[in-house]
Amino acid sequence: MDQAAQLIEKAREAQERRVRSGRPRPAGAVRVIAVTSGKGGVGKTNITANLAIALAKRGLRVLVLDADLGLANIDVILNITHSANIEHVLSGERSLRDVVIDGPGDIKVLPSSSGVERLTHLGEDERLKLISEFEAYESEVDILLIDTGAGISPNVMYFASAAQAAIVVATPEPTSITDAYAVMKVLSTNYGENRFFLLPNNVSGEKAARKIYQDLTGVAERFLNISIDLLGFVPTDPNISRAVRRRHAFVLAYPESPASEAIDRLADRVLALKVPSGPKGNLQFMWRKTLDLL
Repeated sequence: MDQAAQLIEKAREAQERRVRSGRPRPAGAVRVIAVTSGKGGVGKTNITANLAIALAKRGLRVLVLDADLGLANIDVILNITHSANIEHVLSGERSLRDVVIDGPGDIKVLPSSSGVERLTHLGEDERLKLISEFEAYESEVDILLIDTGAGISPNVMYFASAAQAAIVVATPEPTSITDAYAVMKVLSTNYGENRFFLLPNNVSGEKAARKIYQDLTGVAERFLNISIDLLGFVPTDPNISRAVRRRHAFVLAYPESPASEAIDRLADRVLALKVPSGPKGNLQFMWRKTLDLL
């Protein structure tokens, strides 16, 4: 058994022991992972939703933060409706627990697309209130997946840099690869990030995925001091569009499809990621850093 497989098995065993015993996980152990992309239309939100469900299947308590201001559509993909979002928490009308809604596959979703923009205008009292809400909620979450917007806008950069890990989704289109590089460049140059996880999507196979990886690493090695890990890939699969039309997650609608199997492998690799030492990656850090930057 290789090292990655051993890490995966240990993570699963630890989670199973926690669930059986009813013991909460250690404070500050929430994994915060941002899923981002250089351009829209590369399947970022769909991957986030399906990855969340795959992680929840492993006994993890998963919260998805819909932070895509421009094309927020995770509710469409998951066929869920909501009457409140993070703005209602900021205004004091609702608590965070009131706003978080149940999604398919035992995941939780925090609708926030229309409320994230207001984060740029928070006063000190509002910042402290929001941090307090998340600190109170932290014991109920194992993994927070952030579906960021696409591109290099400040909101995207803030969430991606505050997370423990940034998964960058790219397709074989030249513009997608170029824009993925731009995201990494800005996060490296302006925010000090030096490690990225690449996920090629809608590729014909491993060879095409590695081509995207090689194109990006070739340029990064010349101009940036960063490392890029190939986290896996999601193959072209007609079941993805079929599931979207049905407003279902494809890992639930077509669990044996090539894309679902790819997401299943991705979930194992996410679990095997080594959590950085120090505060980076926990829920309080993510919100404190995000609000400090805004």
